Amino acid sequence: MAIRGRVWYCVAEKGALNMQRKLLTNGNIFKRTDGRWNGVVWYADEQGAKKRKSFCGTTKQEVKEKITEYLADFDRQLTASDESRARLEESMGRWLRVFKFSSVERGTYDRLECTAKHQIYPILGNKVIGDITSADIKALLNHWMNEGYAYTTVKKVYNILTDYFRYLTQQECIQKNPMAAAPMIKKSNFMASQGKEDLPTFETVTIFTPEEIAKFKAEAVRTWGNGTPIYQQAAAYTLMLNTGLRTGEALGLLNSDIDLENRVLHLQRGVKEISRREGSKSTSGREVKVGKLKTASSKRDVPLNQTAVDAILDLRAERYFGEDSPLISDEHGGYTRPVNFRKRYYRILGADGLKQRGLHTLRHTFATNLVNGVKQPGGTIRSLSPRQVADLLGHSTSEITELYYVKKDTSRLAGITAGFDL
Repeated sequence: MAIRGRVWYCVAEKGALNMQRKLLTNGNIFKRTDGRWNGVVWYADEQGAKKRKSFCGTTKQEVKEKITEYLADFDRQLTASDESRARLEESMGRWLRVFKFSSVERGTYDRLECTAKHQIYPILGNKVIGDITSADIKALLNHWMNEGYAYTTVKKVYNILTDYFRYLTQQECIQKNPMAAAPMIKKSNFMASQGKEDLPTFETVTIFTPEEIAKFKAEAVRTWGNGTPIYQQAAAYTLMLNTGLRTGEALGLLNSDIDLENRVLHLQRGVKEISRREGSKSTSGREVKVGKLKTASSKRDVPLNQTAVDAILDLRAERYFGEDSPLISDEHGGYTRPVNFRKRYYRILGADGLKQRGLHTLRHTFATNLVNGVKQPGGTIRSLSPRQVADLLGHSTSEITELYYVKKDTSRLAGITAGFDL
């Protein structure tokens, strides 16, 4: 009998992705010494182990019919469990839980799951995987582009789909990858379709002006009539403005990470907010997770100017639970939730009539001023090199720093072509 060579891969019932059963032979029939007939079909189970199914009968024809019926049922089971016939939402959900949950940071997994739930499932979730075409993928990307979603958001959708369909193709769940003929839209075309300019990176960065900084700091230190601060931990925002710390880096600081004598912070960990889960299953609510920093270069020493030192002293005067406690702590000495930290920041902006901008604006403002220079009392401009600023910010290279923070001063080109008349 011929050996069946086609291998199928699918999702096992218990939620793990395994190789599906496959037939190794179409059956062998032989006559026993007592005159009866036996038959055997060899197959590989979901773990790849070789197994057999035996049959017996009084005649060869009887055994043959039993084998034929068994093979037909085997094929029906294969077809029924074939991953290519599963709905995308069901299949992608399992793929995320099995392959992504254990291999990425919890915050990253939350974002992947959120993107799938809100941008992929509403449009492709009910479609059978094997029926999804390149046109379906392009229609999905175009839909969110036309809805005005940011390029980075749509790119995240594209990246998840690329990763997912690559897996299905590699595991032979589908023969043709629909992503092959559905490339991501070029950013320039994407922006043009939304009537937006693909601006140079520097021009997309938001910063506070000196006047806005003064207004923000004045509002942040306001107190009630009895002298109690209106805003908790307000000095933390001044610290971020003078160090360029990311929100998670600032909230992850312990008092023991601070060396005031040598005026330096030792960044060792970060704080983020993630969904509560039982295993990979999401439950209600969110929780604070303390873990590693964003990148290897993020683990660094950051020098402190006098304003930053004063901010640290103000924070400790307001709330101090010991050297092993967070500098920016909650009322019980634990880590402050990022969501609460952001809310207080937006309250300060709103109270002073300032434009609502994210916390990262503090970091942008710090870096932009360092690179492009700050006017000194004597009238000179003091600045740092992109490489120096990259080290302060925890960038692995100065390329990112230059893209985001170096202002291109074209005024210096005035008259430079004089004498080059052609």
